[in-house]
Amino acid sequence: MATSRPKLEAYAIEIAALLKADRNAALLRHGLIEARVDAPARTVSSGSSSRAVTLPGDVKFDALLPERCNGRPALSAISFLGTGLSCGGAIRLSRPGSILEVRVNWLTGGVEIVAQDIQ
Repeated sequence: MATSRPKLEAYAIEIAALLKADRNAALLRHGLIEARVDAPARTVSSGSSSRAVTLPGDVKFDALLPERCNGRPALSAISFLGTGLSCGGAIRLSRPGSILEVRVNWLTGGVEIVAQDIQ
């Protein structure tokens, strides 16, 4: 069964919640937390808990991540620093007719979901 638009939105919300929890954990612990993004396995894993989101095969999964963060290799991760800053990144989920991006602001560490227009 194909992933519906509401289910795609649910995956985006689940990933955003995982990333927000990692940002909050970094602030509370005053240290680095890295959410792992594994495109081949289609998984986003929390760096502060055992939570993970795995996407079905019919959802296209792309990530735009920094090569370096805070002076070191980022290694397929979205990093949150203990100061509230982040090195940023974006995770794009798409299916025919729908594109959603979960974006992490590099400066504020804020997480948002943005729907892309399909022409």
